Amino acid sequence: MTSQIAGHLLVECLVAQGVTHVFGVPGESYLAVLDGFHAYHDKIRFITNRQEGGAAYMAEAHGKLTGRPGVCFVTRGPGATNASIGVHTAFQDSTPMVLFVGDVASDMRDREAFQEVDYGTFFGPNTKGMAKRVERIDDARRIPEYVARAFATAMNGRPGPVVLVLPEDMLTHTVDAPALPRVEPAQAWSDPGALRTLREMLLKAHRPMAIVGGGGWTPQAAQALQRFAENWKLPVGNAFRF
Repeated sequence: MTSQIAGHLLVECLVAQGVTHVFGVPGESYLAVLDGFHAYHDKIRFITNRQEGGAAYMAEAHGKLTGRPGVCFVTRGPGATNASIGVHTAFQDSTPMVLFVGDVASDMRDREAFQEVDYGTFFGPNTKGMAKRVERIDDARRIPEYVARAFATAMNGRPGPVVLVLPEDMLTHTVDAPALPRVEPAQAWSDPGALRTLREMLLKAHRPMAIVGGGGWTPQAAQALQRFAENWKLPVGNAFRF
């Protein structure tokens, strides 16, 4: 294992997660990561956008199409707030997404530094926020852990966006931590007891109807739904954002 700049390790972790395209607006708060994208240009591509809202929308669309988290990089302050519209869309549409925000240096934190924002409050789930999880990486050695957890959180349960905050000085530290293996979403199946209960409810219902929504639909899932609705003679309606 050889030592490398933390910004390069972060890009290596993204490559290990199977990321091939990243969307964002370059910013001086994460120059070390941009240098990492250049070093790994044969494995991952950084798509430069004119505005962070467009970058976040592109990442959200990428996550919706692939089922793997779309990745977006923005700088602090207005860079993050501009990207919030795409993060909010990912939350409402249950789209896996990871937003990386370059932040003020650690020694400037909580000093009302230029463009400093409390991202836990702004994006956090505890304030009817826009993300499933918001975390700040202060120790460069834990970058692989945070990235792997962000991808796992974005894909499992109800999929959605995760925000990782990157202090500018942390990204320039030298570190020898290895990238972790690719994270795969857990495969969940319906409880047999719940299926029996559903059957009993359908048999007792006078005018049952299926309301279908959410994201992540595959052709196989759509065909299974069609067979289910036809077998039970159920009318089908679409939910919001289906």
